[in-house]
Amino acid sequence: MPTQRFLITGGSQGIGAAIVTHARKAGHQVVFTGRKEAQIKRVAADTGAHGITADVAVDADNARTVDACVKHMGGVDVLINNAGVGYSADMGALDVNAMRALFATNVFGGVDLTNRIVPLMKAQGHGDIVNLASTSGMKGAKGGTAYAGSKWAVRGITQCWQAELRPHGIRVICICPSEVQTNWMGKTGRNNPNKLYADDIAATILAGLDMPRRVLWPELAVFANNPWKED
Repeated sequence: MPTQRFLITGGSQGIGAAIVTHARKAGHQVVFTGRKEAQIKRVAADTGAHGITADVAVDADNARTVDACVKHMGGVDVLINNAGVGYSADMGALDVNAMRALFATNVFGGVDLTNRIVPLMKAQGHGDIVNLASTSGMKGAKGGTAYAGSKWAVRGITQCWQAELRPHGIRVICICPSEVQTNWMGKTGRNNPNKLYADDIAATILAGLDMPRRVLWPELAVFANNPWKED
C-alpha cells in the first residue's frame, strides 16, 4: 500500500492506539484524536503521529480535527471511526440520558466526522472508511440495549455508506471485534493470553486496506480462535 494519510479517532489507547502504531510502522502519515491529554502525548511521542485533543461527540471538535488533517497532511485517505464508549444496564433501570450520550459518541460522532471527510474523498476520487462495530452488534445480550444497539446502528450505517460511496471510489469497511484485551469500561483483570489483542485488530484492518482497490471487505467479524484454552 502506498503512503496514505490516516485519521484515527479514539487513538490514544486500546485498539485505536494499536492502529496508530501499525499505521506509522507501515510508513503512513497519521493524525489521531483522543480525550485524555497525557495519553495523547504518550502515543504521539512513541509513534511520531500528530495527536489532537478532541471529542467526536462535539461538532466543533470534529471541524477542528478536519482542519488539522488538511493543515498537517493535506487531506485524508483513510478514516478510522474507532472512538467508542460503553454502558450496560437492564431494562427498567436504564438511564436514557446515558444512552443518548453513548450514541453521541458511538454513532452521531462518527457520522458527523465522516460527513465532513467524505467531500474531501469524493474530490480526490478515492478513500477508505473503516467503522469499528462489534460482535455485540450481531447478537442481543442482557443489558446491551445501549451499547449493542449503537453497534447495530454502526453496521447499518456502514451498509448505507457502502451503497452510496462505492461509485466514488470510496471503500467502507465494518470491523466487528469479539472481546479484546483492553481496559474496557474501566475493568481490569480481563487478560487472557488466548483472547484477542488490540494489535490483532489493527493488523486485520491494515490487511484489509492493503487489498487491491477493486476488493471490498463489506464486514468482517474477528474472533479469537480458542479463548477458552487454559494455559
